[in-house]
Amino acid sequence: MTDPTGAGHRPADLPERIQHYIDGELVDSVDGATFEVLDPVSNETYLSAAAGTQADVDRAVAAARRAFTEGPWPGMLPRERSRILHRVADIVESRDTRLAELESFDSGLPITQALGQARRAAENFRFFADLVVAQADDTYKVPGRQVNYVNRKPIGVAGLITPWNTPFMLESWKLGPALATGNTVVLKPAEFTPLSASLWAGIFEEAGVPPGVFNLVNGLGEEAGDALVKHPDVPLISFTGESRTGQLIFANAAPHLKGLSMELGGKSPAVVFADADLDAAIDATIFGVFSLNGERCTAGSRILVQREVYGEFVERYAAQARRVVVGHPHDERTEVGALVHPEHFDKVMSYIEIGRGEGRLVAGGGRPEGFESGNFVAPTVFVDVPRDARIFQEEIFGPVVAITPFDTEEEALELANGVRYGLAAYIWTNDLRRAHTFAQSVEAGMVWLNSNNVRDLRTPFGGVKASGLGHEGGYRSIDFYTDQQAVHITLGGAHHPTFGKHDPADR
Repeated sequence: MTDPTGAGHRPADLPERIQHYIDGELVDSVDGATFEVLDPVSNETYLSAAAGTQADVDRAVAAARRAFTEGPWPGMLPRERSRILHRVADIVESRDTRLAELESFDSGLPITQALGQARRAAENFRFFADLVVAQADDTYKVPGRQVNYVNRKPIGVAGLITPWNTPFMLESWKLGPALATGNTVVLKPAEFTPLSASLWAGIFEEAGVPPGVFNLVNGLGEEAGDALVKHPDVPLISFTGESRTGQLIFANAAPHLKGLSMELGGKSPAVVFADADLDAAIDATIFGVFSLNGERCTAGSRILVQREVYGEFVERYAAQARRVVVGHPHDERTEVGALVHPEHFDKVMSYIEIGRGEGRLVAGGGRPEGFESGNFVAPTVFVDVPRDARIFQEEIFGPVVAITPFDTEEEALELANGVRYGLAAYIWTNDLRRAHTFAQSVEAGMVWLNSNNVRDLRTPFGGVKASGLGHEGGYRSIDFYTDQQAVHITLGGAHHPTFGKHDPADR
C-alpha cells in the first residue's frame, strides 16, 4: 500500500470546461447545459462538460453526413487515409506521458497501466492504417464464363459509444477502423471520463483529418447516447458497455435496422486444473482480476480450482492479493488505484457486503486502511463460493474475485458455462488434449490457454450470450465498417434462359 496521506496529484493546465467538437469547431451545447466531472481520488468536481442532447447530436450527425457525402475522406485512396492515421499514431505516441497523466487523474487508473493503454491506442491506429492498405477483397472466377468480385464501400456516419474504463484506448479501438475504411464518425464518450476524449480533436486536426470527419458529443447515455442510437442518419452503432444498456440499444436501433456491434459485460472463468503451473496461474489470475482496478470486461473474476490443489491455491492467492499495492493513481508503485466514480464505488461495496453472506472472505473486504475518502477498495477475495451466489453470477466490475472448487472436468465445464455471460475464459493445464477440448466446449467468445489476455489485434474480439453481439478486430472490423457489394461480370455470351421468345401464333 502506498502512503494514504499523500495528496492526490492534479495535472497542470487542466481545462475548466470541456466542449463538444462538431464540424471542426469546439462548441457548447445548444441549450448551454453542462454536467460535473469528478476526480476519483477526492470525489470533488474539477471541471464541467457540455451536456449533449438531441439538438447537439443532430448538429454532429449533420456535419458528419456532409463530410461523408461532400468531403474528400471517403473518396481518398486507402494509402492516403493510412498516412493520416499513422500521423495520428505518431502524435499519440509523442504525448503518451501527458495522455496517461490525464487518463489516470480522470479515471483513477494506476499511472503505469494508463501509460500502457495510451501506447496501445497508438498501436490500434497503426494496425488499422496498415490493414486497410493490405486489404484484399475476394474474387471468384468461372473460367471462360464469369468473374465475380467484392467491392467494399464505407457505410456513412458511424456512431461510437465508449465506456469509462480505459476510455482513450477503447475510443481508438473504434475510431481506427471506422476512419480507416472511409466513414465519418460521431463519438459519444462516457460521462464519467470525458477528459482524454477531449484531446482527440486537436490530435486529428494536427494529423490532417478534414473537418466534419470526426465529431464528439459529450453527455449522458440516456440523452446524447440515446439520440445517437435513434438517429435515422446513423446507419451503424458500435457500443462497449454493460449488458443492460446493450439491450436498450438493441431495441432502440431495431426500427432503423442499424448495423450493431456490441461488446457487453462479462463474468469470465479462469479454470485451474491440478496439473497446472500454479506459480504462473496465481500470477496471471491475480493480474487478471485486479489490473485496471478490476474495471475490465475480460476480468477472470470467477476462479475455478480443482480440489487436489484448491487449499494450496487459496492460501497462496489470498496472501498475494493482500500484498497488491493500493495507492494513489499517480504513484508508479500503485497496482490498484481508485474506482472511477462514487456511484460505482457504492455498487462494488454493496457486492462485497453481499459476498460476506455467500462465501468466506480471505482478503480485503472494504476500504484499505488509511484511505478514508476517495473510491479506494482493497483487493477482495471470497472463497468457497457456491454457483448460485450473486458474486458468482453477476458482474461486479471491481477488484473482487470469487473462488470455487471443482472435482471433475465435467463439473468445471458446467461451472464455467453456468452464467449468462460468455466473453472470455482462461484455462490452466499442462494436458494438451484437455486444453483444446475444454476450449471448444466453453461458452466464450475468446479463450486463453495458459495465458492471460494477451491480445493479437488480427483476431476477433467479442462474446456470446449476454456478452455481446458481433465481433471486431482484424478483418472483422473492416467487415463491420464497410458494405460488401458483389459485382458479377459475364465473359462472352450471356448465360440465361430466354422467356417470351416465341410468338403465340406459332403454337
